[in-house]
Amino acid sequence: MRIRIVDAFSDRPFAGNPAGVLLFDAPPAFPDDAWLHKVAVEVNHAETAFAHPLPEGGDADWALRWFTPATEVDMCGHATLATAHVLHSTGTTTGPVRFATRSGVLVATPNEDGSITLDFPTAPLTEEPVPAGLADVLGARPLSAYDTGRSVGDLLVELPDEKTVRALAPDLKTLAARFERGIIATAPADDPAADHDFVSRCFFPRVGIDEDPVTGSAHTALAPFWAERLGRSDLTGLQASARTGLVRVGLRGARTLLTGSAVTVIEGELTA
Repeated sequence: MRIRIVDAFSDRPFAGNPAGVLLFDAPPAFPDDAWLHKVAVEVNHAETAFAHPLPEGGDADWALRWFTPATEVDMCGHATLATAHVLHSTGTTTGPVRFATRSGVLVATPNEDGSITLDFPTAPLTEEPVPAGLADVLGARPLSAYDTGRSVGDLLVELPDEKTVRALAPDLKTLAARFERGIIATAPADDPAADHDFVSRCFFPRVGIDEDPVTGSAHTALAPFWAERLGRSDLTGLQASARTGLVRVGLRGARTLLTGSAVTVIEGELTA
């Protein structure tokens, strides 16, 4: 079968977040979980997406699952974007695509400019105390902390400014050992005239991802967080990892729209 590596949330190669994408022709179910996990380990990117078509007339067009090198995850924005990009760029489908996932039906809609918009559930935010010791592990003191609910499952922490977010060098070994959830660190853009409204960085060492380059699912929490503070429902987030990537977000109540581009950089044949 064909296997592809796609850089998501980027309009150029070697930026954004790479994801493996495998499309099965029409199996009645996914292959064995152990095999899916081995492929994800072999690909060794933050996520590898596996999808197969569903019978016509149902609530969704494709079944979709995501695996990190360590585990299966409930939600992944960049690998969903990558999968939709492959479906459209290969002519496998046109128009919106409905994916059946662990997080319900997620819709990916192509735009005239070549970007793709994902319709995801908005993460519920609940403020909670900053965990003891987190400031030492991050190397910066959070202003506030928020639980992001079951689908995202990480801790969103607010930092004072963009410079602090960019300079983070957390103790990842201690973070993985002492804290059960990943960390989404965020701050407002330093320059009001910049091409982004806020910045973020995401650290998930417990699931085998020390720092995720661009995290779509995190933006379902960042969207309501910054919409409330900035007074606008349509914003652009910059994930300030080494690869960087822009995510345009649109808060629509219980749903969040995530828009970005994607580029296929590797295509080959999986023989195992």
